[in-house]
Amino acid sequence: MNRERLVAALAATFAGLAVLLTLVAVVAEPVALFVAAPFAVVAYLLWYQASGRLVERVYASVEQRARVDERTRQRRTARGRAEADGGRGGFGAGPRRTGQTRRETAGGRQARERQAGGRRAGGGRRQRGRQRRAPRTDTGPSTAEAYSILDLDPSADQSAVRSAYRERVKETHPDRGGNEEEFKRVTAAYERLSE
Repeated sequence: MNRERLVAALAATFAGLAVLLTLVAVVAEPVALFVAAPFAVVAYLLWYQASGRLVERVYASVEQRARVDERTRQRRTARGRAEADGGRGGFGAGPRRTGQTRRETAGGRQARERQAGGRRAGGGRRQRGRQRRAPRTDTGPSTAEAYSILDLDPSADQSAVRSAYRERVKETHPDRGGNEEEFKRVTAAYERLSE
């Protein structure tokens, strides 16, 4: 006899005893109802096991816990990488200021501006508007490779490049479970096409 049949037979037996004791409680002795209740609970639990619902529920809770643990591990890994990078944040976040007040940060910035004042054009005043970037010296992807990485035609305009980049970043960002190397390739391709 297999295990499911045995458990189902036990559940039926306990259910029968619970029904019999309930009838005895109604007809003759109400105290028998207190004895019938545990038999009914045991019958339900045995039926729940025999139907396979208990196993499904246990597996679902284990899988849910594994997903939560995986997300927590990914966050910790990302946080550890950010700390290893010198406290820099994620994409576009800039440096993190831990343990500094605004006044300390502003004072340090003013000191750096005073030191760099003689080297700046215009006697230390900040120039408004967009500054020119230096030409690329690194060996990123070629323009054709960049279009291929972003799945675009070479005739695509800047808005198409930007929207394709945003979609690809959503897929490949390491914080969302993507591949870090692929994310770097997508970012390099976008930088190449936005020059």
